[in-house]
Formats: sequence, structure tokens, C-alpha cells
Amino acid sequence: MKKMTNAMTMTRVMTMTRVTTSALYSAMCSVLLVAVLGVFGLAFTACSSDDDGYRFRVGIIQMMDHPSLNEIREAFLDEMYRLGYTDVDFDVRIGPGADMTALTSIAQVFVGNEVDLIMSITTPATQAVANVTSDIPIVFGAVSDPVAAGLVADLNRPDRNITGTSDNLPVEAVFQLARQLAPEARTFGFVYNLGEDNSVAIINRVKEYFAASGFYYYEAPVTGTADVQQAALSLVGRVDAFFTPTDNTVAAAMPVFAQVAIEAGLPIFTGADSMVADGGLATVGVNYTVLGIETARIAAAVLEGTSVADIPVVVMSDFTPTVNGETAAAIGLDITGLEGAIIR
Repeated sequence: MKKMTNAMTMTRVMTMTRVTTSALYSAMCSVLLVAVLGVFGLAFTACSSDDDGYRFRVGIIQMMDHPSLNEIREAFLDEMYRLGYTDVDFDVRIGPGADMTALTSIAQVFVGNEVDLIMSITTPATQAVANVTSDIPIVFGAVSDPVAAGLVADLNRPDRNITGTSDNLPVEAVFQLARQLAPEARTFGFVYNLGEDNSVAIINRVKEYFAASGFYYYEAPVTGTADVQQAALSLVGRVDAFFTPTDNTVAAAMPVFAQVAIEAGLPIFTGADSMVADGGLATVGVNYTVLGIETARIAAAVLEGTSVADIPVVVMSDFTPTVNGETAAAIGLDITGLEGAIIR
């Protein structure tokens, strides 16, 4: 363990690779990023390397290139450096989406490289890693329902060398906002990928809420981003509004989905603020920068020697309504009286 004092300059080194389905081990781009960060003269303890000069190696697997996921990754890295982890080899690999073959191949690379810790972003990425190793600690970010995904049996006592942060959606709050913004909406169209356990878990919770709240729904499941436009079109004329959870497949096609909804004059309520930024109407969700920071603090505790079993999964609870002002105007909704929301 190294003690670092006084003002100094840190060199940030990170290897980033984007992995494609057709070439699992070939990089679309491989970039060595070196950024010089200034650190104030505050004493802190860091475990970026031990007294024998060993450098920690951390693998980061991200399901796909997407603003919300990128935000988590960058916040994680920034917080790790702020905590003093300046002499760590971070190997960042970005997958092509919910392709378990590609994600599993990335995970196997990390296992083969004998990294000290794997940080995984999204449920599919975490499941891919969990399927190939139980020896390397896994710290996940943005897994909506870790129990339903089979990653932990108990959020308070992780049992598989896996822990992290959950962005479980506050379903009731989302539909309370829906009542406020679109009070006439009674029938919703669900667009989501049945292959994403995180999405299925949220949809099941929404169905339970609807059963007790008098809402109705139709479903249009998808298997890939190319299906999203047709799925949305199939619901036009049958629903009053759309809902999509924190679904990575739909998120990648959100601009196309939003165009269909706007042309039909229908709002989309989403599971993530980035989906609102891409044209959805509104959500009540977590701040992904805060989630990334919390994930880094968990990873730091693991690298410092804390047992994963002693680190409960952190379920984020600081939720903020977010509304797309341009989308609201495009479909004729007045949001001038809305209080406490972030207007994009």
C-alpha cells in the first residue's frame, strides 16, 4: 500500500477496445489514453500498487457504446483516480450490445489476463463475466435487479464474489409522473428486449403495478435494435403512450423510436434519462454519474482487501424527474407547471 502526499501529477493510462461480433478479438479502435490530472495537496492512502511494485489490473466490460453507459464508466474512472488509484492498468472493452457470445469472449480475455478485479456495466455484461469466473471479484454498475438476474441471492450478503450498484427503476414514481404529464393515458405500449433480464424484471413489476392501478398494456418485444421501429409502429393506434425500461437494445435505437412516437403524438416514458435526451418524454431515474462514483468506491474497498461478501449491493435511491422539453412541445404537452424536474 502506498501513501501519497503533497501536490503531484498523476498520469492516467487506459487501454480501450471496442469489440465487434464479427471479430471478437479485433478492435474497431484501440487507443492508449493518457491524461494528466492535477491533484491537490491532500494526504490520502491508495492501493494502486503494493510496496513490491505490483500494479493492479482492472478489466472493465461495457455492454455497448451508449451515453448512459459511457457516463458510468467515466465517473468510475474519475473516482478511482480521485481515490488515488493512479498506478492501475485499466483495460476497457466495449461490446457490440446484448450479444452474449461477444461479451463472454471479453470476459474470457480478462480471466486469461488474470486481472485483479472486473468492473461490469449492465446486466448482460455482468452475467457474461459471472458465467466464466468465480475467482475474480466482480463489481457491477447499473444492474437493475441483481437477484432476478441470478447474480446474488441476497442484496445485503452477496454470495458469488459479485457486488455493485443497482439502478432499479422506481416504477410507481414513473407512472405518477405519467399521470401528471399525460392524465388521459390509460393504455401503454411496452417496447423491450425479452433477452435482457433487467428489462423483463422491470416489466414484470410494471405489470403488477398496472394490475393494482387500472392501467392497461400491449407488448411489442424486440430481439435487436433493428426491430424497434416496427415494434413501435405496431402499437400506434392501440395505445395512449409508450413505456420502455432501462433496456440497452431499445436505448441504442431511441432516436428512431422517438420519431415514431412524436409523429403519432404519443409520449414515451423511459427507464433512463439518456433515453429522454434521445427523444423520450420523461423518466424518474438515477444519476449515472453518482452511480459510477459509488461503484468505484466499492471497487476500491475490494482492492483494499474487503471481502465481497461483506459489501452489500447498493441500490440507488436518489431519483430525479427528467423531461424533454422539445418532445413535450412536439406532442403538444404543457410542462410549464412541472416542479422539481430537470428539463432537457
